This record gives sequence, C-alpha cells and structure tokens, in this order.
Amino acid sequence: MNILALGAHFDDIELGCGGAMAKHIAKGDRVYAYVATVSGFIGPNNNIVRTNETALAEGRDAMGILGVELICGNFKTLEIEFTEALNVDILRIVEEKNIEKVYTHWMGDIHHDHQAVARASLHACRWVPRLLMYRSNWYHSNLDFRGNFYIDISDFLNKKIESIQAHKSEMERTRDRWVSFFTKEAENAGQRIGARYAEVFEVVKWLE
Repeated sequence: MNILALGAHFDDIELGCGGAMAKHIAKGDRVYAYVATVSGFIGPNNNIVRTNETALAEGRDAMGILGVELICGNFKTLEIEFTEALNVDILRIVEEKNIEKVYTHWMGDIHHDHQAVARASLHACRWVPRLLMYRSNWYHSNLDFRGNFYIDISDFLNKKIESIQAHKSEMERTRDRWVSFFTKEAENAGQRIGARYAEVFEVVKWLE
C-alpha cells in the first residue's frame, strides 16, 4: 500500500502518527511524508527558536528513524494558507505516488498552519479512498476530536519516541514534555482498545 502522511511542520507527523508510520514500514508499505513549511521560527521576543536548516536536518533524522521518504514543501512557517499552490503540491504527490491512504492534521486544530494543511488535504486527496486525521498538539479547541479509528502501536512506541527526540531543538524548548504527553496519550488510547499503546484518529472516509 502507498501511504502519505501530511504535516505542516517538521515534528507534526512524528507526534501525530509516528507509530502508525513505523508500523506501515514494518508491514512493507511504501510511506511518504510531506512537510509543507521550512519550519524554522522566531519566538515572541524575536529570538531564533529554530532555524530552517536545523529544522530540516532534524526532520531528515526523524524520518530516517521511521524509515519514511521525506518530501519537503517550501512554505513559510506560520504563514501557510489554503491556496492552490498548497493544493497542487499535495495533489502532485498523490498522483505521482498513487497514494491509497492519507494521514493529515485534524480540521479542528487551532494552529493556523495545521488548519491550512488539513483543508488542503480534503481538497487534494478527494479521490484517495482512505483519509484519517490526527492530533499533533495539546491545545484545546472549540470542536471535539472524534477519535474513532485506532492503530495498535505497542511494538512501535519506541520508534515514535526516538523520532520525536530527533527534534533536539524542540526537545530543548519543551523540556521533553512532548514525549511524556504523547506517551500518555498512546497509553490512554491503548487502554480503550485493550492494547498497551495506540494512536487514535478521526476518520474522514474509508473505502473497502
């Protein structure tokens, strides 16, 4: 099966569906990851939190750990919009790679960039038979995430964590809280389905 994971920034895919990506690779699926932005950004005090070069290097390391082929967009961090340029980027990958299943951001995510990628996913992947949405941050939304599709990642949690930790600049910024938060999320999701660890997604469509 040909799989495509879509993310706005380097680390979104690892946080939201890194375990599922590692599991697909182990099954022999062809897995691609498209990251839309260059992902460097400046903090509110005009301090450089992460350069584009650092983000790319860490992103490559993370995808290498998961065994996923990385495809990079060139949109600016925090400035990405639901535009035809983004739609075309995604659609080109879908058609060239004959994508059969897509993982993307949840539409209810409050992050501006995440919303743009989610909307573009619905548009550009309209003929892909299976589309799942993931959460990749811990912020509240005025919408409810309807997690109704689970993937057992008990054997792949360590790969997920290792790929998250490859983003050393983000680990320094968050003091490893991403790892503890998403490990607990995976544990809670697993508890609901009788597995040790799981990732949960919202189904947009699923054709058998």
